[in-house]
Amino acid sequence: MALASFKNTILHNLVSKPKTRKVEKEYPTGTRGHVENDMDVCVLCGLCSIKCPTHAITVDKVAKTWSIRPMSCIQCRCCVDNCPKKCLSMGLRFQEPGEEKVTKTFKQSEKAIAAQEALMKAAKERAAAAAAAKAAQAQAQAGSTPASGANAQAAPAKAPEKTEEK
Repeated sequence: MALASFKNTILHNLVSKPKTRKVEKEYPTGTRGHVENDMDVCVLCGLCSIKCPTHAITVDKVAKTWSIRPMSCIQCRCCVDNCPKKCLSMGLRFQEPGEEKVTKTFKQSEKAIAAQEALMKAAKERAAAAAAAKAAQAQAQAGSTPASGANAQAAPAKAPEKTEEK
């Protein structure tokens, strides 16, 4: 009996028009689209690739590139929420489906690379200055304690200058 009703359904679907209609894609506000990266702000720290549950993001610090496989991305927003520089954002436009999976790769501009190198150089200089100040402070404290006064090195005496007479 069930087979007869199934045959009727098949025949009806073969000869009748579809019951559905095409609708233009309109996504409501608040829905998520694709991940966008502002490469001039990105420091290539790699936190986005670590936090991505599908491993759709790849960061190459040597080549200064950031890559994403859009068809592997599930738009969970983990990368956007964990970015320390807030250079990642969710676009409003959805990724269009394609026949093949592609990887979108973005390279940092020379200007951004130079700016980051300048920041790293300044940070290293500040760290060296802080370490020198800490060492000087520790040496000054060691010299001011009475127990270590005997062990403290005396300042070298100034050698007498030789004068040549003609």
